[in-house]
Amino acid sequence: MHSPSVLPARTRSRLVMDWLPWLLPWEWSPAIILCCALAVGLFARGVHRERSRGTNTARWRSALFYLGVALVYVPLQTRFDYLAQHMFWIHRLQHLLLHHLAPFFIAWAAPWSLIAAGLPARWHPALQAVLANPAVRRFYRVLQHPIVAPVLFVGLIYFWLWPSIHFRAMLSAVEYRWMNWSMVLDGVLFWWLMLDPRSREAGAQMGFGARIPVVLAVVLPQILIGAYLSLHKGTIYDVYAVCGRLWPVQPLTDQEIGGLITWIPASMMSLAALLILWARWLHNDALAHARPVHDPLHAPALPGGLR
Repeated sequence: MHSPSVLPARTRSRLVMDWLPWLLPWEWSPAIILCCALAVGLFARGVHRERSRGTNTARWRSALFYLGVALVYVPLQTRFDYLAQHMFWIHRLQHLLLHHLAPFFIAWAAPWSLIAAGLPARWHPALQAVLANPAVRRFYRVLQHPIVAPVLFVGLIYFWLWPSIHFRAMLSAVEYRWMNWSMVLDGVLFWWLMLDPRSREAGAQMGFGARIPVVLAVVLPQILIGAYLSLHKGTIYDVYAVCGRLWPVQPLTDQEIGGLITWIPASMMSLAALLILWARWLHNDALAHARPVHDPLHAPALPGGLR
């Protein structure tokens, strides 16, 4: 007898056929598919190489990284993207995933050393040359400046939600791609600046204490724009009437829900970052106090093998 918890083969096939159209790319983007596949492949290869050398990667890091990449892929390469072009609140949910959750998980996993370990050896000289380039290093330092990074993080939200810019971006395939790519890349840069597990002495751009006001600084602007969208009495974004809303939802209701998504969960991400920062700061201090002052040669390694 078959277990009652096991679905018949015909039912399983029907479920697969029903869900498959939602999982297939709505608009094929070779760049997104390639980037996601390359990131996953290099990370997995790096984990395997490190394991063969006797260093095991914590499973939670792998899980966070794969989840982060999935949260980039799904909003951009499934039917989710179609929904986001026809409902404002789904668009805001899309950007919550692309700008906040996915980059947050990727940065929390600290995957860069593992991705580098997964690169073919012949790529290493080219990568090192790019990273050592003075112009690249200066540009990166500017993007990661304690004032520039939060202004850029919040500024992009305001920029793409400016009514005339938003109207044009939702109707232009090129600008629409620029909008989504900019949110992902900026999100990764900002959350890595905040969640880098290293201390300033070990090579991080900022110390743990200096990151706390930066994390808090991005909360209020997001609350303000979210509250404005939710409480505004008129329709701000007419583009969804042009595109056609998928469901019979009042424009103001659509706008209110989108505002709440911009207001509450986006702001809560800063609280999560603060908790991680606090834990890492305490851990780093504990390591510092555990080092024997009289014998610096026996100072323990910091997390990730950094000193």
